[in-house]
Amino acid sequence: MAGGGVVVHGGNQNYKGGVTAFVVFACLVAAMGGLIFGYDLGISGGVTSMEDFLHKFFPSVERKKEKESNQDNAYCKFDNHLLTLFTSSLYLAALVASFFASTVTRVFGRKPAMFFGGLVFLIGSILNGVAQNVATLIIGRLLLGVGVGFANQSVPVYLSEMAPTKIRGALNMGFQMAITIGILVANLVNYGTNKISGGWGWRLSLGLAGVPAILMTVGAIFLPETPNSILERGHADKAKTMLQKIRGTDDVHEEFQDLVDAGEAAKKVKSPWRNIIQPKYRPELVLCVLIPFFQQFTGINVIMFYAPVLFKSLGFGDNSSLMSAVITGVVNVLATFVSIFTVDKFGRRILFLEGGVQMLLCQIAVAVMIGAKFGTTGLGSFSDGEADLLLFFICAYVAAFAWSWGPLGWLVPSEICPLEIRPAGQAINVSVNMFFTFVVAEIFLAMLCQLKFGLFFFFAFFVVVMTIFVAFFVPETKNIPIEEMNRVWRAHWFWKRYIPDEVIHTTGGHVA
Repeated sequence: MAGGGVVVHGGNQNYKGGVTAFVVFACLVAAMGGLIFGYDLGISGGVTSMEDFLHKFFPSVERKKEKESNQDNAYCKFDNHLLTLFTSSLYLAALVASFFASTVTRVFGRKPAMFFGGLVFLIGSILNGVAQNVATLIIGRLLLGVGVGFANQSVPVYLSEMAPTKIRGALNMGFQMAITIGILVANLVNYGTNKISGGWGWRLSLGLAGVPAILMTVGAIFLPETPNSILERGHADKAKTMLQKIRGTDDVHEEFQDLVDAGEAAKKVKSPWRNIIQPKYRPELVLCVLIPFFQQFTGINVIMFYAPVLFKSLGFGDNSSLMSAVITGVVNVLATFVSIFTVDKFGRRILFLEGGVQMLLCQIAVAVMIGAKFGTTGLGSFSDGEADLLLFFICAYVAAFAWSWGPLGWLVPSEICPLEIRPAGQAINVSVNMFFTFVVAEIFLAMLCQLKFGLFFFFAFFVVVMTIFVAFFVPETKNIPIEEMNRVWRAHWFWKRYIPDEVIHTTGGHVA
C-alpha cells in the first residue's frame, strides 16, 4: 500500500494457523466479564422502580409519586438526587478503578485483572443484597464499580490479543454480547422478583449479581494468558508456545516476530501515558476519547438504566413497564448477533453509519410521540396501540445501537492501539466511557424533568454529530492486524499528517 513514497507489505494475510476451539473457548470465557456490566445496567433501573425498594431507601421519591400536582408531573416522578447517586456512584468508582486496572493489566497480566474485578464485584453484590441502609447500598455500588472498571479494562484487550485477525471483530464482540445477555437476564430477574410478596424481591435482584461475578472470577483462574502479555513480561519462549497453542500450528514465526518487534518498540517507551500524547499517536488518542464519549451520548443508557422508570413515567403499569424492559433486552441481544456476523465481512464503518441514521430517526419519532401526547405538563397517557408503537420505535433504536455503537464502541478502541500505548489507550477508553456513563446517569432524571420530551432531541443532536465524525475521521480497520494498524492512519486523508515515516518500521510490516 503506497503512502507518502513508502510502500508497506504487511503480513496480515500471511499468518499461519486457524481458528482453534481452544481460542474460541478462551474468548467465550473471558467475554463473561461483560455479564457483570450488563447485569448491573439492567438491574438498577428495574430495582429503582420497585415500590418496596423505594419505600425502604427512598421514601421521598415514593411521596413525590403520590402527589398529583402539575409540579410533580410524569416527567419528574423520579427526580431525586439520592436515588440518582445510587445508580451513578458505580460508574464514578469504575472511572477511578480503570486507571489502577491499566497498571495491573500491564504489569501482572490480563488474567489477574479479570480475577480481581470479578472478586470485588462479588463482594459488592453481597453488600447490596443484605443492605439495611443507604450507606451500605452506596458502598456496595462503589465496589461493583471497581469490578466493572477492572473487567472493562482487561476483557476487551484480552479478546483483541487472543483472537485471530480475520475474526477479531466477532470474538471481541463476545464482550458486548455478554453485556446484552446480562441486561436481558437482569430484566427477567426484575420482572420475576417484583411479583414476590413480602417486600424482599429487590434483595434477590441485587444479590444475584454475584452469579456472573463468580463465573468471571472462576473463569479467570483457568484462562490462558495472552501471548502479548507473556511477551510483555519477558517470557519469549512461553509466549511463542502459547501462540502456537491458540493458533493450532507450530508455524507462527511471522506473527510471533511481529509481536516481538512491537514488544521491543514498547520497551523503549517508559511511560505509555506520556507516549500516547505524542503527535504520532494523535489518531489513537482522539478515537479513544471521542468514541466512548459518543457511545454514551447516543442516549442508550436512558433506556438501559431507566427503561422501567421511563415506561412507568409514561403511564405503563408496574408489570407492563418491567415487561417492556424485557422486550427491549431481547431485541438488544438479537441485534448484537447482527454485528457479530457482519463486522468482519462488511466492516466497522458501515455499521457505525447505518446505526447512526436509524437511531436518529427513532429518537425523533419517540420525541414527537411523547411531545404530542404529554406536552410539557407531563399529563396524558398512551392508548394500547400508541404504547405499542412507542415500544416499537424504542426497540428499533436499541437494535441500531446493539449492532453499531454498542459493540464497536468497545471493539475499535481496543484494536487500534499498538502495544506501547495499549494499556493507556484502553484505560482512557474505559475511563471516558465510565465518566460519561456517570454523567448521563447523574443528570438524566433531572434533564427528563426539565427538558421533557426535548431530552430525546438533545441526544438526537449528538447522534448527528457522531455520524458525521465517523464518516470523515474513522477509518476502516477490519482484517488489519493490531500491530500493523499504523498503515491505516498512513492512508487516511486527515490522520496521515501525524504519522512520521519511521513509525512504519515499528509495526511489523516490511518497508520497501
